Amino acid sequence: MIPRYSRPEMTVIWEPQTRFRIWFEIEAYACDALAEIGVIPRESAKAIWDKADFVTFDVARIDEIERVTKHDVIAFLTHLAEFIGAESRFVHQGMTSSDVLDTCLAVQLSRAADLLIADVDALLSALKTRAYEHKYTPTIGRSHGIHAEPTTFGLKLAQAYAEFTRARERLVEARREISTCAISGAVGTFANIDPRVEDYVAHKMGLTVEPISTQVIPRDRHAAYFATLAVVASSVERLAIEIRHLQRTEVLEAEEYFSAGQKGSSAMPHKRNPVLTENLTGLARLVRGMAIPAMENVALWHERDISHSSVERMIGPDATVTLDFALARLTSVIDNLVVYPENMRKNLEKLGGLIHSQRVLLALTQKGVSREDAYAMVQRNAMPVWRGEGDFRTLLGQDKDVSGKLSAAELDALFDLSYHFKHVDTIFARVFGEA
Repeated sequence: MIPRYSRPEMTVIWEPQTRFRIWFEIEAYACDALAEIGVIPRESAKAIWDKADFVTFDVARIDEIERVTKHDVIAFLTHLAEFIGAESRFVHQGMTSSDVLDTCLAVQLSRAADLLIADVDALLSALKTRAYEHKYTPTIGRSHGIHAEPTTFGLKLAQAYAEFTRARERLVEARREISTCAISGAVGTFANIDPRVEDYVAHKMGLTVEPISTQVIPRDRHAAYFATLAVVASSVERLAIEIRHLQRTEVLEAEEYFSAGQKGSSAMPHKRNPVLTENLTGLARLVRGMAIPAMENVALWHERDISHSSVERMIGPDATVTLDFALARLTSVIDNLVVYPENMRKNLEKLGGLIHSQRVLLALTQKGVSREDAYAMVQRNAMPVWRGEGDFRTLLGQDKDVSGKLSAAELDALFDLSYHFKHVDTIFARVFGEA
């Protein structure tokens, strides 16, 4: 986790003190359950809470013990015993390390998902506000990077809103799937611990029980979680790239807010670069890169090996912290995005009316011209305009084949920009669910 791309609400989930607190709660709740079913004395379970509930764990001491034991959970349990005392003999009874590690990871990933869902909610709010602001702001739609037909800037933002609505749904499902608890012992058979303990711990930790575990929670759950984060990151990049393109000097239909005192280049004082959205593109690459190791973690040997562990220690915090930062940054970019409707209008007019070519094509077919002939008639008038040799409407009017089918008034009507926006309300109703 790099502080430059981190936010405190997310990073605290992955701090050692938080992790050890979750480990303690798992162990203490397990003792409560063992006491409830009569395996250990009730007073011992209570003493464990009384002696450790408000303890700040000594991370340096745990690290010191681990340098000897070469085992993190044993190091933690040894440290726990130092201030719990005799009752510590009941801690971790019938459990294996993965019962603690996997259940803790489930808690951390579910908490991280909660923050990511809140991040998406904030982004959706920003997108909705700006989409309605520019609902009818005309702009050129592009395919292959080339001018195609008119759209509105509001529709561009509505598309992003719909995409991040799907992102939110995926995050909710990923959170549900990852939030499972396993307290089932060395190979998942409950040989030395009652299944009721798992039920109790799961309830207390806000999880559901894993229907069947080996020594670990199946890693297909984790793969789905990190794959979801990767898809969300790709959506971040898609919107970021759109803004980067719109900020190009030759386009300049929108740009990132440039604050007072901000500098764009160490060499060129005039520069206003899309640094935030370029940064988002890079961060998206990182999050996507963590999905493949998560998928490779699914295939563990038999009931468990440890090959997944080093991967998850890194991608758990790194993927969630990075995506959290990226979503917050993207929200700020949208909130503060500077939009230039006048430049959008200029770009709409840049091709001398060629953006209306399909309407002319269709109108000719309605007059009885075959599609092939109509296409040829329209294209032969369009190509000179591409070369800067005239205006499309004028050339069409001078073409006897075209003017023989379409009157001047009919041709003029085909160049009406508002025609393209007649279903904007319908699309907005679909996206935002409002009349």
